[in-house]
Amino acid sequence: MVNSISELELSNDRSNEEISQVALLQLSDDAAHREKSLAVAPEKAGYPDPVYVMAANIFQGIRKEKSPEKAIIKYGNEPLRFSLQSEDETFRRLSYELAFSTLKYQDILETILIDSYLFPSTTIPHHLNSLIIVMLYDFQDRKFQTRVLPDNEESISEVQEVEDLLNSFKTKLAAALARCRIKHDALSIYQILPESLRKQELRASTLPLYAWINTYKISPEEVYSNLKKKGYNQVTSILHVDDKVFAVDQHCYDVLIFPSRFKKDLINTDLFKDYKVIFQDKSRSLAVHSVKALLNMEDDILMVNTGSWYTVAHMSVLTSNNTSKIFVCGVQSQANNLDLKNLFTKMGCKNIEILGETFVNIESKDPRLQKVKVILLLPRCSGAGISNPVEFILNEHEDTDLLKDLSQGGTSEDKLQVLTQQQYELLTHAMKFAKAQAIVYCTCSTYPEENEAVVKKALEFQDHGVKVQPYRLSPPVLPLCSLKEIQLCTDKFFRVEPSELTNGCFLSVLTRERDPSEAVSVKDVLARAAAKGLLEGIELGKSSKREKKRKKSKTSLPKALAGDNYSIQLKIAEFLSQENKAHPSQPEPLTVKSFLPQKTVAQDLASSPQVRKPSKPAASSPMPTSTKNVDRPTSTKSSCPCRRWDRQAQLGRPRRESKVIALKPVEIVLPPVTLPFSGSPGFRAQMPAPHVFCRWTGSKAVTPGSLPPSVPSASEGGEKLKENSPPALPRRPRRSRPWL
Repeated sequence: MVNSISELELSNDRSNEEISQVALLQLSDDAAHREKSLAVAPEKAGYPDPVYVMAANIFQGIRKEKSPEKAIIKYGNEPLRFSLQSEDETFRRLSYELAFSTLKYQDILETILIDSYLFPSTTIPHHLNSLIIVMLYDFQDRKFQTRVLPDNEESISEVQEVEDLLNSFKTKLAAALARCRIKHDALSIYQILPESLRKQELRASTLPLYAWINTYKISPEEVYSNLKKKGYNQVTSILHVDDKVFAVDQHCYDVLIFPSRFKKDLINTDLFKDYKVIFQDKSRSLAVHSVKALLNMEDDILMVNTGSWYTVAHMSVLTSNNTSKIFVCGVQSQANNLDLKNLFTKMGCKNIEILGETFVNIESKDPRLQKVKVILLLPRCSGAGISNPVEFILNEHEDTDLLKDLSQGGTSEDKLQVLTQQQYELLTHAMKFAKAQAIVYCTCSTYPEENEAVVKKALEFQDHGVKVQPYRLSPPVLPLCSLKEIQLCTDKFFRVEPSELTNGCFLSVLTRERDPSEAVSVKDVLARAAAKGLLEGIELGKSSKREKKRKKSKTSLPKALAGDNYSIQLKIAEFLSQENKAHPSQPEPLTVKSFLPQKTVAQDLASSPQVRKPSKPAASSPMPTSTKNVDRPTSTKSSCPCRRWDRQAQLGRPRRESKVIALKPVEIVLPPVTLPFSGSPGFRAQMPAPHVFCRWTGSKAVTPGSLPPSVPSASEGGEKLKENSPPALPRRPRRSRPWL
């Protein structure tokens, strides 16, 4: 039983003076904050007994310890025992919030307990002191009003004992609190906190909720429709909106944003109960989306220190269309392994493999990880960018030591050095995996010691092996949605500062430098471009061996000609065939090829006989343009633009060492044909349409392997031909490879 000082001692003058001070301060406090208190939240009624016990056990593990000679209040090491059939998620959240609030005000609450003579005047077991200080915080937060218990709620004896003790010291506790506020010139104990903690609490009060969509089980459109049926309207921003709304995140297309006050309503819906939508901090979604942007179809992923298993599930969802496998290291307990497998089964994840070893104990040449191309590092950090640590710990399953650091407004120098050394060792070990091509490093800290300093040090002292290329810092792969984000990422680091919209985080992408000695074949480039849809409708060239075989074989007319040009090309082919028969002594004319599905024009020109230069036309007769005259060699120095055909054909021949280049199908139309036997009706009947001209479809620039500009017709006369002579060699254009 508790031995306390009698309440009769309050009748002295000192107590009356203290009560008067309390009354005056409470009146001023109520006058200043009455409207705000009524508008923000209703009067608190206290917590259920299990919440107090759970909060006391959490506080016992994260409290600030003082030297034994200075400590008046001594806390035991034994946790409180209680039986709770089902650990409700709501109870856990309330317990962590109560424990964290008590931790922030630990010094003030201990001062109130000592100043009110509750300590050391009472004899109570040390293991109950944690429960006393936790319940005292809630007691003063309720303005020392009595807690009303529901009729159907079971009570816990230790909680009832402590509650009776606090009620018996109610007046003295209120007086001690009033003196503390006067000493610090504060209207409430909230104003006694350091400025950094006050800003953190202010951001936490407005911080929205982030949740990603599990597309294994539901599509985004179905989620939007479901939310709208429940009264939620889609908006572009949820700031300063009191209604039930949601928005889509700008950086991650599958992440939704909700106002924090609607979490209780959302968490009871089927979307969240059935793992269709999952609450998680945005920094984790930024990390997995960065990994997704670096992946190819068959690349595997290694995730290190993931914290929440929801991060692994999100990575699995993003790679559902790939053949990638996700390796997760650090799960040593077989029971946890089984629980994780059950969780992933409920969420629909299938491409996850759990490794029992810790990351630093995994060999870089592990045969299981030979296809791993991207490593995601989420190391333990100080959490300096987190505004709401309770939500972060519950969602990310982080260590509760984070609460201890954040309750003091920062991390000590000694602990920060330990954390940075651990982060450096993880990053340098990740660089040893020779098959990996990229590393994504992400923290929830705003300290440069944990972010830029670790990355730069690892890059500076990395092992430059003979067989692998070193890592380099790469720009962010996430979209930059504002001018502020662009300014923060000028040095290739992605930063998000803590604000009323999100927690702070840091993200860095490291990729291996390209090996200059490693020549990328044209075949690989074309295959990559075809996979991205850049070569739609273009046939790839054959290999060099097949080209040699095709050069030996006889050229033939294509099996299929396209569109209206079929009849024209057929007539031209018949005409050339008859010309060959009529003049067998002349060299073999140029074979017409059109719409070649597999063989390029450059290959045809190389495989065909040399193209002859046309002779100078006679002055007394019109310019003959038959195949017979075109192929006749001439020794005169005067030339026409047709001479370009010879040089272009030579330039168009593919070199032996050049790569296969994909060309689009082209249409080749011959110049006008005028027979020297104009009076012969037989030949006139075989002539094609009179107004035929030479045209090259596609780019206007002459490229290697393409035909030259058209030859002027005879109607332009000899003067036109002289203007264009002597012909100049066309400038060799630069090859365009838009897919590189």
